[in-house]
Amino acid sequence: MAMFGVIVSGRLVQTEFQPISERQFVTTIQDADNINHIVVFLTGAVPFPEGMGGQVYFSWPDPNAPPNWQPLGYISNSKPSVIFKVSNFKKLEDLGQFSNLMFGQSHIVHNAQLGISVEPLSNLQEIPSPNNTLSNLTFAQKMLENFMNYVLSYSISQTNMIPDPTATYVPLSTVQNWYTNFERRLQQNPNFWKS
Repeated sequence: MAMFGVIVSGRLVQTEFQPISERQFVTTIQDADNINHIVVFLTGAVPFPEGMGGQVYFSWPDPNAPPNWQPLGYISNSKPSVIFKVSNFKKLEDLGQFSNLMFGQSHIVHNAQLGISVEPLSNLQEIPSPNNTLSNLTFAQKMLENFMNYVLSYSISQTNMIPDPTATYVPLSTVQNWYTNFERRLQQNPNFWKS
């Protein structure tokens, strides 16, 4: 009996999930280049054990790399189906690596893969939509660029400085280092600033 199902618009329902371990299951979505949304659901044949749910992961096809598992969100007995937008994951491939070996695979794939990891409900997390992640990343980058341009517009060399004992000076290199580090951390995890 199939526990999970996937619907890709315009296609038949998929219920063929391969067990990778006792708590991890994966299925392949053929010809994933043209899909925008997927629906992941419990079939109703087998519920999750009490206190458990399924974290859903998606791996967009990349012919030059092993799977890059991106968390989408979760399903549970009280939330048995979810629609996920996956078309923007192509744009998110440079935002950071989650786990290339998460579901025991390290070979290159050409089709998308969907993985479900059965975990305690307390470990499950809702993931912001890719559109929000992209808009947050774009906003933060534009804000950083604006800040740097503003600071640089006031820069003068030490020989042109007029001594002012009431002013505090910060070396421009310190601000540039902060900017570089912040931008790098933002690229690795667009939500790092929330913690």
